[in-house]
Amino acid sequence: MTEPALSRRLRLMGIAISFSAASLLASVPASARGPDGIADIAEKVIDSVVNISTSQSVEAKGGGGSREAMPQLPPGSPFEEFFDDFFKNRRGGAPKGGERGEMQPPRKTNSLGSGFIIDATGVVVTNNHVIADADEINVIMNDGTKIKAELVGVDKKTDIAVLKFKPVKPLVAVKFGDSDKLRLGEWVIAIGNPFSLGGSVTAGIVSARNRDISQGPYDNYIQTDASINRGNSGGPLFNLEGEVVGVNTLIISPTGGSIGLGFAVPSKTVAGVVDQLRQFGELRRGWLGVRIQQVTDEIAESLNIKPARGALVAGVDDKGPAKPAGIEPGDVVVKFDGKDVKDPKDLSRVVADTAVGKEVDVVIIRKGKEESRKVTLGRLEDTEKVQQAAAKTKEDPVEKPVTQKALGLDLAALSKDLRTKYKVKDSVKGVIVTGVDNGSDAAEKRLSAGDIIVEVAQEAVTNAADIKKRVDQLKKDGKKSVLLLVSNGEGELRFVALSVQ
Repeated sequence: MTEPALSRRLRLMGIAISFSAASLLASVPASARGPDGIADIAEKVIDSVVNISTSQSVEAKGGGGSREAMPQLPPGSPFEEFFDDFFKNRRGGAPKGGERGEMQPPRKTNSLGSGFIIDATGVVVTNNHVIADADEINVIMNDGTKIKAELVGVDKKTDIAVLKFKPVKPLVAVKFGDSDKLRLGEWVIAIGNPFSLGGSVTAGIVSARNRDISQGPYDNYIQTDASINRGNSGGPLFNLEGEVVGVNTLIISPTGGSIGLGFAVPSKTVAGVVDQLRQFGELRRGWLGVRIQQVTDEIAESLNIKPARGALVAGVDDKGPAKPAGIEPGDVVVKFDGKDVKDPKDLSRVVADTAVGKEVDVVIIRKGKEESRKVTLGRLEDTEKVQQAAAKTKEDPVEKPVTQKALGLDLAALSKDLRTKYKVKDSVKGVIVTGVDNGSDAAEKRLSAGDIIVEVAQEAVTNAADIKKRVDQLKKDGKKSVLLLVSNGEGELRFVALSVQ
């Protein structure tokens, strides 16, 4: 075949391929590229979405190259990198004028985020980290109108804040939808102020629900691949009914831009928080008065619970509501106020969301049998307890105690000398661990010298012989693991399951 003929044939093939591709695209239904109603929904709700502008007075430090102060964020927050870049580079870095080491006068720093109107009287919801430490907060409407806002209240644990401003014209308000009804793959729409551009609409699907990414005690995020970027914080996530089903809060990204991992606080959580902030200016969460931990497969086997589920009570507050109700360490909470408890996070969330003073039924499993208890909830106090470590003093030599080996542990009677050496309170009873074998199951479960074994298989022990006897019996009974109740020197308890094989 001659070269001109070959060229002509390739051109004809190219036309055929292009035609086939065009035909294929034409055959793809519109739903595969996204629902047709997105534009209608965006037009309906766009005026309810606002930009949040804040300013803060910052004391400039000497040194010429000092960084401007950033809003306080939880340690490890994915937004730390964002704010670092935003304040350092966006604002032009160090202040002008003055030599290195010369003190500069206080100056204003600004930041931007998003929010949305939930009441036509001028009530706005946003993220706490958007307005944290702000001296002045302004709401910027979709048409550019700027109005000063006041802070109604914040909840740091869910990163939600409520603002109030006086409208100068009628407002468009949006309603909360039911985030519990969201399905995986359902389309959602995010509107916000990414990179200070304002009024930006993106769409995607619900990638996951009930995400726990270790940002707080009540993590229950909606994960979406709708594009969420810097500045979207506090903005709404809508369903296709134009209802707010989440508040866009954070992203996980190595680049700082959207890679399809955005997270929103679900509307069911937000709505309850907002109601309390509007009513009280603060959160009043329910309190059960227990310390809880995960029910692992080993712990479940030790407690005859199949399948592994619930929240294991590791400790009970002497002044808490659970104590008079008869809840004890070793109980496993499987249902609270009619709601199933699959893991400790479930219990934390449902207790926090329950009204203070309400009497609820709590279903527990104790020694393999279900029992019910009635508990009147108290109020969780949010005050942070700061404990300072006592300065270490030179210890007097201690006579080597008589120990016995079991479960990869060196065990000894809890003598006065050992109490002094390991700083164990007089109220703590049991058998003390003086050593742990490297590579043992006990080492992997982070048992260490100074821990006290209080119970073995839910029976109290007072000496090392008791422990060895109980372990030997469990082996004869064919048990694979043994459940230990372990205390630290302060009396704080936890359960640990160790292999007896």
